Amino acid sequence: MSVQHDVAQVPFDTGALDTFPKLLRHNARHWPSEVAMREKEFGIWNEFTWADYRDRVKWMSLGLRSLGIGVDDTIALLGDNRPEWVWGELAAHTLGGFSIGIYQDSLHEEVAYLINQSGTKVVIAEDEEQCDKLLELEDTIPDVQYIVYCDPRGMRKYDDKRLVDVEDLYRLGRELEDREPQAFDHLVDATDPDKVAIYCTTSGTTSKPKIALLQGRQFLSHCSAYLRADPRQPGDNYVSVLPLPWIMEQVYAVGQALIARLVINFVEEQETMMADLREIGPSFVLLAPRVWEQILADVQARMMDSTPLKQAIYQFAMKRAETALAQGRRSTLADWLLMKALRDRLGFSFLKSAATGGAAMGPDTFRFFQCIGVPLRQLYGQTEMGGAYVIHPAEDVDYDSVGLPFDNAEVKVINADSEGLGEVVARTEGMFCGYLGNREAYEEDVQDGWMHTGDAGYFKPSGHLVVIDRIKDLAHTSTGVQFSPQYIENKLKFSSFIGEAVILGGDRPYLTAILCIRYAIVAKWAERQGLAFTNYTSLASLPEVYSKLAEEVEQVNASLPEAQRIAKFVLLYKELDADDGELTRTRKVRRSVIADKYGDIIEAIYADAPSVDIDTVIRFQDGSQSRVQTQLPVRTLVPESGQTQDNALRRAS
Repeated sequence: MSVQHDVAQVPFDTGALDTFPKLLRHNARHWPSEVAMREKEFGIWNEFTWADYRDRVKWMSLGLRSLGIGVDDTIALLGDNRPEWVWGELAAHTLGGFSIGIYQDSLHEEVAYLINQSGTKVVIAEDEEQCDKLLELEDTIPDVQYIVYCDPRGMRKYDDKRLVDVEDLYRLGRELEDREPQAFDHLVDATDPDKVAIYCTTSGTTSKPKIALLQGRQFLSHCSAYLRADPRQPGDNYVSVLPLPWIMEQVYAVGQALIARLVINFVEEQETMMADLREIGPSFVLLAPRVWEQILADVQARMMDSTPLKQAIYQFAMKRAETALAQGRRSTLADWLLMKALRDRLGFSFLKSAATGGAAMGPDTFRFFQCIGVPLRQLYGQTEMGGAYVIHPAEDVDYDSVGLPFDNAEVKVINADSEGLGEVVARTEGMFCGYLGNREAYEEDVQDGWMHTGDAGYFKPSGHLVVIDRIKDLAHTSTGVQFSPQYIENKLKFSSFIGEAVILGGDRPYLTAILCIRYAIVAKWAERQGLAFTNYTSLASLPEVYSKLAEEVEQVNASLPEAQRIAKFVLLYKELDADDGELTRTRKVRRSVIADKYGDIIEAIYADAPSVDIDTVIRFQDGSQSRVQTQLPVRTLVPESGQTQDNALRRAS
């Protein structure tokens, strides 16, 4: 899908267009018929021009104004990535209010917490599922005056005075526009660029998420700096699949889209993401490390099912590509044999740039995508800093680093040790101005204008920033060996058989791991082996699966210093889940929750028990429960010397 555009007028320096609504109005006036968005529905891509985009925001803003919503009121957005989500955000800013995104898979108590913390008056909800969530909260969200639903299917049976069909809201807006033709322009002209516009939730790895306060002008200025580091052109396609409440999706799908006139494409369902992405053939993508890992696992799974000839071609082409990459070039033969077809299969044929952020990615996974010709770069940043402020230059990608700072960012390492490792601190134009209702936390995190990230890192002689782990997560064994859990976990997850990993060993004599199998891949492998299983739990407990995972762990151990190798592991009886508090909504591990929830398993591992008896209840999101009674074997890895790995670790330490 391509459209001809005037590329000479890209306002990377937004100047007087210093708020989201002003940029939108400017685009609609100058390029009204240019495509701004697409949404796939019932298999058809529906297009929205910049004029359509402006009209929906206008009608939504004026409709809300008719309902009494205005300056300093908060509008929450709850649902999957949809055009209405973005229109609702800009409507909030047009009215002089605040927008807050809530992850669509948030549980009731999470939704109530954010609504009450932000003083939300209006929730723009996607569909019946999200409306149910809100209605079931009843009087626990007393400030909510209106619930605007975008999908009317299933809504006829409800009788709640707060419910408003989005089409009725548009009608109210059009009626107000008929009475006051200049009302929208007056609202846009009055938008204050230095006022807080976005309430953006932090990841909340250690507690409930905080709400960072972001100003319009500063956020747009930071998006412009990003565009200078990684340029876009009008008409470039972006597929929006990461949750819109996340700061980086705000940067890409809202800020950069308005500045550079990008076409934002919304997939039909998460399950159709890869097929929809291939149809669009995006110019650039931003995917979380776990999505890249899943794509890699899918490629590896398909190779497991392919013929011996295809497997041999794959291995040959990958080796040629790896050799060429190490020499700073691309292998034409590998591209002809495999890579071009593979990129097309994945929907990456037209990529100008690709990025990963939000969590660390293992260098092996990063190298794989570089080998197949995906121009992947690492990002580094925080919600509080307006998202990413460090990125790999296109011509200078370093697998072990996160890149170089933007031209508007200052980054340094403080309290460094003898090897230069210390805490990363930074400041940018786009950084936040506080946490909502939490001045104490702001003063703790921001000192003398510098954001203390809590990350441990150092600078290479090349100027690249290397981030090791969270400072609080860096650990020492009881024998004094320092290790980074995140680094080892990322190496483990390069295996297509390992979906999640948690490394243990702080104040313990040696390192161990709790692993989660990647169910789809391991199930396919087990079927080929003729193994019988009924569900995730039974599959993860099979001796053959344990042996296969032991092989994968041993491969990682071979690449680690002896004192940092994994001595034992267990395969967990379930996947780690954000609904159970084990992961954040951006899929980061909550280590304190793991340590508390699975304390009995951890103690059994270090007590040299051969197995752990499990008798627990798993609660699902729909309220149903399932009792799990099983026995988790504890697998001890034995090195070639014949000594157990834990003894080897003690001796090496």
